[in-house]
Amino acid sequence: MVRPPTLSAVRPVGAVTADDGRRALLGLGAGAALAALPGLALAQQKQQAPPAARQMLSAATFGARGDNTADDTMALQSALDAAFAPDGPGFLLLPPGTYKVTRPLRITPPEGDRGNITRHFGLLAHGARLQSAIAGGGNVLELVCRSTVRFFTLEGLDILGSGKEGHGVYIECEHNDHYFYNFCLRDIVVQGVGGDGIRLVGNVFEGQLINVYLRDNKRNGASFAHGSRAGILSAIHVFGSVFGQNGQYGAAMVHGCYDVAFHGCYFLLNGKEGLVAENGCTLLSNCGFENNHESAPDFAHGGSGIYLQNFGTLIGCTAYSMFKQRRLIQAYVVSQFTMIGCTGSGDAQAKGAGLALIGGEKKARATIIAPSGSVEYLNGFEGLEISAEGSGGVRFGAHWQSANLVQLGPYRLWVDQKGKLRLKNGTPASDDDGSTV
Repeated sequence: MVRPPTLSAVRPVGAVTADDGRRALLGLGAGAALAALPGLALAQQKQQAPPAARQMLSAATFGARGDNTADDTMALQSALDAAFAPDGPGFLLLPPGTYKVTRPLRITPPEGDRGNITRHFGLLAHGARLQSAIAGGGNVLELVCRSTVRFFTLEGLDILGSGKEGHGVYIECEHNDHYFYNFCLRDIVVQGVGGDGIRLVGNVFEGQLINVYLRDNKRNGASFAHGSRAGILSAIHVFGSVFGQNGQYGAAMVHGCYDVAFHGCYFLLNGKEGLVAENGCTLLSNCGFENNHESAPDFAHGGSGIYLQNFGTLIGCTAYSMFKQRRLIQAYVVSQFTMIGCTGSGDAQAKGAGLALIGGEKKARATIIAPSGSVEYLNGFEGLEISAEGSGGVRFGAHWQSANLVQLGPYRLWVDQKGKLRLKNGTPASDDDGSTV
């Protein structure tokens, strides 16, 4: 994960910091240092401007009506500009109502250090809906970060699209030396937009999505991506959110992104997978996947609730299908994959639905503990299964190259191509290595 710069890297030019003071004192004798303290304090007072007063602006003050008739775009943009200006109050209230917008609304901090925001600010909009009449693929609400921005909160906003706009909420920070982090998006609803419900791109990290409802969007419910030009997305946690009936995926982790964790989320009735993780996923805990692959013609042509490559950890996740979803997960493992207490099942035309279809590199490891539902393996890949439904006990790998062979001290056990059990002190070099037992 790319780390934020030190405070000295983002301070205003010419500002005096405590570190500067300590460095200055190191070159002075004790008496001279004490004498210098009042002057240093005075210099700090003169050069550091006091922060702007913290207060809440209301969009109504700028003429926003929220009657679903008037075009409120200009009034809302004026309110955003005033609230989030460098010397602005930092908070904007959008009172309950339905606000028609015909052009994208933008939060645009100035470029470079002048646009740095390192204190709490945000948009509070419980009971407010943005009714999009935007055409041509423009995003409904976007924040393009060209500075270092922290502590942003977007809360309570409801966006209803027409299908002709782009993304509902779009946040981008594609810079190597600027960052967007310590943010929270909560109690947000995005439905019916022409792109993704929410899309986060670039140096966006250490943030949370809480109680977010993303449904019936033409592309994905949410997308998380490293920047195509610069920026690493990481340390994102998603809690108690719903990803449903989106045209493609419920959620997509793309462009190398992997450090997103989902807790207690539900993925249902999406056109393809509920979640696709092209480079792995840090954690899925207590998440449900139901009846995804709505765009498939039938169960035989359907797929998994999750498609994952590289690595991942699933704890207490479930899959249920009556139609076209075939299993909880399909995974190609490159490093380490772990499932604990996960289930996969189906009824009606999906009676054959199971838990997992797993393949991967020979040296990759898959550990599956207390699963419920069938587990299948591709191309000779083998996982370590512990307390599997119907069999109990432990299922080790049998192929001599498996990463899950039985190990008794330095000895390895495997089954050769003739069906004989073989034993070797050390790692086997071939199928007929060691000796038969």
